[in-house]
Amino acid sequence: MHNYSVDKFDKEDLFLLELENQERLSALQDKHIVHYRTKTIKSGKVLECEVYPVWDTRASLSRCRKIRESREAQKRLNQKNAVKNLVRLVNTNFTDKDIWGTFTYETSKLPKSVELAQKEMVKFIRRLKYYADTHNFEPLKYVYVTEFEDDEEKGKHRVHHHIVTNFPDRDIAEKLWCNGARKQTRRLQADDSGYEGMIRYILKDPRGTKRYVTSKNLNKPIITVADYKLTRKKVNKIVRGEVSPYNVFEDMYHDQYKLVDCFSKTSEYVSGAYIYAKMVKRNQKGGRCQNEIFRE
Repeated sequence: MHNYSVDKFDKEDLFLLELENQERLSALQDKHIVHYRTKTIKSGKVLECEVYPVWDTRASLSRCRKIRESREAQKRLNQKNAVKNLVRLVNTNFTDKDIWGTFTYETSKLPKSVELAQKEMVKFIRRLKYYADTHNFEPLKYVYVTEFEDDEEKGKHRVHHHIVTNFPDRDIAEKLWCNGARKQTRRLQADDSGYEGMIRYILKDPRGTKRYVTSKNLNKPIITVADYKLTRKKVNKIVRGEVSPYNVFEDMYHDQYKLVDCFSKTSEYVSGAYIYAKMVKRNQKGGRCQNEIFRE
């Protein structure tokens, strides 16, 4: 018997449209739901769980295939995935000992194209790498984003770069930028989402051939997939509000992590439910979960 799941789709988008309460409960009772799959993404001190259904019939996926094929918001989806992927990369590879900075150009040195701006950033990276190599620093790691605005009607031509790097000396990093104007660096500061807030800021309007550029020595987030980690019955209880997701997810990881965000969604497109949980390694700084109503 073949099983079918939403692995190839953006699961949160697929479950974007909430159902009314009665329909929501009916969606959980579909006899074609075989079990639930749990995808775990570990990036640094942040652990995320995506829980979604697996069915015993291909028909359960027929509508979501049409949704993907006819999606008009592909650009928005690409941006969302870029943010998600970069957040996880940065959380995996950088700590509060590292820095992030913004580098701009004086008017006479403004690049006239995205390609020229990227070349200037490549030169800057080479200078950072050379200094790191000759001063016994750790191998250079980095992520950078280029913002390029060229609006002839408004008379605007602005270019700047954001970079996250393990280069340890802020003063030297600023001196190695040879294009004048403002150079501002600061230490990273993680919260319960790691460095998500900062990444959302620097990716707000990326331009260039890529949304972001990374060094080749970055470690990847650890992703695992497990079936039956959460039973269908347990998922239904979470969605109905009959059990505390705090208890479920924190117990699942033996209280090594604390839950900081959790939500569930159902959809008019497919049966079952989608649950997302974000956790952070215990003994780290951070606030309380926004969904405090779930705590028992």
